[in-house]
Amino acid sequence: MNLKNLHSVFFLGIGGIGMSAIARWFNHIGVPVYGYDKTPSPLTETLSEEGMEIVYTDEVESLPEAFKASGADKLIVWTPAVPQSSNLYKFFGNNGFVIKKRAAVLGLITRNMESVAIAGTHGKTTTSSMVAHLLKHSGHNTAAFLGGLTQNYKNNLILHDEGSAESPVVVVEADEFDRSFLHLHPDLSIVTSIDPDHLDIYGDAEQLKEGFASFIRLTHPDGKLIIHQDAYQKISHADLGAAKVYQYSLNSGNIHADNIKVGTGTFSFDYVAEDIRIDSLELSVPGFHNIENALAAIAVAVNYGLSKEAIIEGIATYKGVKRRFEKICTNERIIYIDDYAHHPEEIKAFLLSIKAMYPDKKVTAVFQPHLFTRTRDFAEGFSESLSIADTVVLLDIYPARELPIEGITSEMLLPRITSPNKSVVDKEKLLSHLEQHKPEVLVTIGAGDIDRLVKPIEKWIKNDKA
Repeated sequence: MNLKNLHSVFFLGIGGIGMSAIARWFNHIGVPVYGYDKTPSPLTETLSEEGMEIVYTDEVESLPEAFKASGADKLIVWTPAVPQSSNLYKFFGNNGFVIKKRAAVLGLITRNMESVAIAGTHGKTTTSSMVAHLLKHSGHNTAAFLGGLTQNYKNNLILHDEGSAESPVVVVEADEFDRSFLHLHPDLSIVTSIDPDHLDIYGDAEQLKEGFASFIRLTHPDGKLIIHQDAYQKISHADLGAAKVYQYSLNSGNIHADNIKVGTGTFSFDYVAEDIRIDSLELSVPGFHNIENALAAIAVAVNYGLSKEAIIEGIATYKGVKRRFEKICTNERIIYIDDYAHHPEEIKAFLLSIKAMYPDKKVTAVFQPHLFTRTRDFAEGFSESLSIADTVVLLDIYPARELPIEGITSEMLLPRITSPNKSVVDKEKLLSHLEQHKPEVLVTIGAGDIDRLVKPIEKWIKNDKA
């Protein structure tokens, strides 16, 4: 299929962060874009402002005329976040439309471009955006499809210069959900983590590991694999293909950090590899886990020949990703930070960094579990990680694509949480709860619709009611 010869494209689930990046790419090359999503959001509103036509009703009658009849020049891009029981999905499937998963379309777009693919059960969005920024900021001809909105570019799509004589490099966030990353063809791969997740898809941790090994084997034989040391230890027994392997971690491996210094606004460190050392790097997106993400990103920059000076400047100017360790606001009484963490290991890394930054303050963590299956599978891990906070406030589970599972609730996490203060609070009552308890350091955590609470909390703090 020649994607540039399409008459139009319809996205089922256009409001997803990965879907919207591809929608923007088609819109950029002049292909009319239409889409459906369950509810409006700031992202879908932005896509509409960019010229895309979006409907919010799962009925055939809501479709634009162009998509009431199939044709070889039309494409339906689908994400499994929209169930196959959807009326629109069934209509397209029963009427001869070409339906391709988001991942397959991303593979087609990037097939003939040199690519860097970043995978991992956590850390991939930040690492992808760091790689893209280091290359783009240095003047390297770079495109990127990202799983979050970068603060530097205010977008999840970065476009390369089509008029440049320099061949572009495309940075791709490689999603393990539904084995989507197996559609990619990377020249260089990064794997940030292989912790058990998406067990509703893979069945068990061993199948997840095999999924990652399959992804790694897609790396060009003359390419490189940059993999976190912990992840490598989990799959080192598997056939990983011919790409040269480099291991990284905070304190050991072929690539590691030295002279780490923790500040309230920045983390500084030195980059140490077998053939190069870069001193005095300063990262304004805090967190020990973000230093590790930076190590992997810097390794890519070194691979593409960036100078030490360009790398130091790129790291210093990197502003992060929306909802990844995002400092929302502060006043003399409260510090408020929001994060997308939704896996026990992510929460652990996030809260340990918060505690290192603010050792003399009490931390209140508001967490919205994401998915019934994930809450069931990792209940003990969630309770253990959340116990790092002084106060834990749990919201109800965000179901996303799932139906409720009997007995699986936020309340089931409470008994194993060892924090001195812990409770389950209705989302509608959270502001009054916070006003009553007056947190010192407040963090909101989760991948569901907890992001809808960020603005109200920010407004409450700025009105000086904290």
